[in-house]
Amino acid sequence: MRIGLDARLIQHQPAGITRYTRHLLQELARLNQRDEFITFQHRRHRTPLIEQANFRRATLFAPVHTHIEQWLLPLELIRFSLDLLHSTDFIPPLYTTVPTVITVHDLAFLHWPHFLTKDSAAYYGQIDRAVRRAEHIIVPSESTKQDLTAMLGVPPIKISVIYEAADELFVPLPVEPTRAEIIKKYHLPESFVLFVGTIEPRKNVDGLIRAFHHLRSKYGVNDTALVIAGGKGWLYNETVDLIRQLKLEQSVFLIGRVADEDLHKLYVAARCHVHAAHYEGFGLPPLEAMACGTPTIVSNVSSLPEVVGDAALLVDPSNWEEIAVAIHRLLSDDQLHAEMSEKGLQRARYFNWESAARRTMEVYRLIGDSRAAIPAAGTPASSRPSNRL
Repeated sequence: MRIGLDARLIQHQPAGITRYTRHLLQELARLNQRDEFITFQHRRHRTPLIEQANFRRATLFAPVHTHIEQWLLPLELIRFSLDLLHSTDFIPPLYTTVPTVITVHDLAFLHWPHFLTKDSAAYYGQIDRAVRRAEHIIVPSESTKQDLTAMLGVPPIKISVIYEAADELFVPLPVEPTRAEIIKKYHLPESFVLFVGTIEPRKNVDGLIRAFHHLRSKYGVNDTALVIAGGKGWLYNETVDLIRQLKLEQSVFLIGRVADEDLHKLYVAARCHVHAAHYEGFGLPPLEAMACGTPTIVSNVSSLPEVVGDAALLVDPSNWEEIAVAIHRLLSDDQLHAEMSEKGLQRARYFNWESAARRTMEVYRLIGDSRAAIPAAGTPASSRPSNRL
């Protein structure tokens, strides 16, 4: 098969979809030396993502997330004679004859449309046509599969749940020297609670900040900081204003997006990790924290309970007092802390990129085989092979 993977977004956005695309490509390369893969990259992204004989880089000039993308992209794809295109960023080319697989990471834009910018609304507004156009859809959780079926009417047979995984980098490290190194670099106190993610309403950072304020005012926990590691998202300034309003400038640290090496050390050094998001299609930070042996607190909604199993404390994301209580438990109960740390390590081992890549190749084969089974025009019905889908 000649398989194309659309990796243009990597040039623009070093966030979740970029991580997913990179990990998937790396593992596909390790597992598959037979099929031909073409990685479509932005014209400014000149370094091939994969250096391997059956992988080649190709440039696409169609700009991502713009109104001309859908007109230019199908024209550019004609010269590659693909058997299949995998669009890892939700929306495939809608006017092409190339069979497409898409990955739908979540439906947050349907659950929380008021959190969208105008440009994002225009792009994700194509999702109805995208799920109809795609031959098959990959999702990272049963929760997202249920959303697709309930909200967009996608037949369950057209959807495959393929779990993502933490990077192999995220493993336990010696806690004390790691903590000493990272608090020196970022000028942090010795004890801190960690949040990782883009600072935007869907992630419920404001709810976490209110819970942290309650932790200090009601429980008298004044020796622990809140560290927020992530880029600036929509309504970031309102979050900064809330920190000032609650007089938390000296105990809430906004350190921005950090390199993976430092993120690894932050996970290990943190007393606990909190991810009380309103909605997630998968939720990678809790899995990364668990892989490092750090107890995590997550929302009891969407995919998060599915990902963590019984290896995390679950909270109502709309109840900041409940979030504060969960944090206090992990700060004050060493036995619970140790128990959740061990459970988290065991749970994290369940997820791996090799399994994700193998299952993704199964989807590619399924589509390839089903397309091969479609008879040419004029083939007598009695001689037609059955369609395996």
